[in-house]
Amino acid sequence: MAVFASVEELRSAIGVDLGSSNWITVTQERIDKFAECTEDRQWIHTDPVRATDGPFNGTIAHGYLTLSLLSRFLEDLVPIAKVGTAVNYGLDRVRFPAPVPAGARVRGHGRVASVNEIPGGVQLGLEITVECEGTTKPVCVARTLTRYLTD
Repeated sequence: MAVFASVEELRSAIGVDLGSSNWITVTQERIDKFAECTEDRQWIHTDPVRATDGPFNGTIAHGYLTLSLLSRFLEDLVPIAKVGTAVNYGLDRVRFPAPVPAGARVRGHGRVASVNEIPGGVQLGLEITVECEGTTKPVCVARTLTRYLTD
């Protein structure tokens, strides 16, 4: 995993493979809390008994829960020793090719896709593939846009 001394170092990082983040366990408790926060209480997420007869043989994480973990993965994937401010600017593309079963561990793998100059810093385009331990298909593929400002 690359460690950048400053925002300036990001400018030459296009194409750099950032490796993988630490694993995060997506527990049923985490799924239930996300359901409460978002008011998305669909049974495939929150009812373990009913979900055993459902299409995934158990409860699964919300796609948006998986997506929300990208901010945590970014902490591992793009460590910058000296940065003023980091701001989530958005997403260019997101897909959820496979579900995340309750209790599974996930992690993100990143590659620098673009670095663009913006007033006061750079905008980093990062391709993140989220993998689920024990499966071959990714559970989320996204391109994030983060603005790193030198202040």
